[in-house]
This record gives sequence, C-alpha cells and structure tokens, in this order.
Amino acid sequence: MKEPSRSLHQNYHDNHYGFPIHDDNELFGRLILEINQAGLSWETILKKEASFREAYDNFDIQKIAAYTEADRERLLGNPGIIRNRLKVNAAIENAKTIMHLQKECGSFEKWLELNHPKTKEEWVKLFKKTFKFTGGEIVGEFLMSIGYLPGAHDASCPVYKEIIEEKPMWLK
Repeated sequence: MKEPSRSLHQNYHDNHYGFPIHDDNELFGRLILEINQAGLSWETILKKEASFREAYDNFDIQKIAAYTEADRERLLGNPGIIRNRLKVNAAIENAKTIMHLQKECGSFEKWLELNHPKTKEEWVKLFKKTFKFTGGEIVGEFLMSIGYLPGAHDASCPVYKEIIEEKPMWLK
C-alpha cells in the first residue's frame, strides 16, 4: 500500500471505524458512504469523502430529503463522488425515510437503539425493508463501523481498547 493510502486507511481505522456515532447527520453520512462503496474499494470512498460531504450538504438529512430533480442531476454530474443513479436516488430516498424515523422515534440513532440487539441477518432484513440499496455487506459494514455489531477490531488491536471504553452497542 502506498504511503498516502496507508495514511488514509490508518486514520479511518484508528479514529472512526467501530466508534459510536451519536449525530444523525453523521450516521446518515456513514450510510451514504457505505452504500457508495458497493462494488468499489473503501480507499476510493475515503479519497472522495470530502467531495461527498460537500456534494451532499455535509450530510444534512433535511436538505437531502428536499433535493429536487436538479439536485439529482447535479450529483450525477459531479466527478468528485460516485455518479451512480441508484446510489444517488438511495441517498435522497433514505434521507426521507430517516426524517420519518426521526418523527416516529426521536432520532435515527434512537431507531437503531430501539432495534438493538439483532443478529446481522435480522439487521439486514430490517434495513432492506426500511431503506434503499442496503444489502448484507453494506448493512454489516455500516453497523460494524458505528459500533452496533462486533468485528471492526479484534482484541489484539490497540484501537479495540478505546472502542470498548466508548461502550459500543454490541457490548450492551
């Protein structure tokens, strides 16, 4: 792995992967990134993360839920992100879904908490029923990356101890 790639992965691994996220917009942003990773390398997504953040209004759920056809075309024309119509449509529709979950449960995070604990298979079934473009890999990685499923780090990893101290949901 080249040095910039190693640094990119190292930063994500050491500071983000497996750590709980308590902000709905950031949770949604992670879901957008995981959906866009489908069929691509995580490195590609990490390199484009800042562009995703800019293109998708800093992952602001309310703004994205209100996107128009012009916004959809703007995203599809943006070379800084993944220009896949299904993935762009999923981001917009999933923002609308999360707004509904926020009204129903108080927040996206609370919805996740109310559905915890589940096996990976149960989570996948729930996500496929609730959200667009969410298969087994996407759901599994999303939930591991935010602390809802174990597996982001093993016990021999130095970051594991930090994550345990933050009390991820799979420990509760």
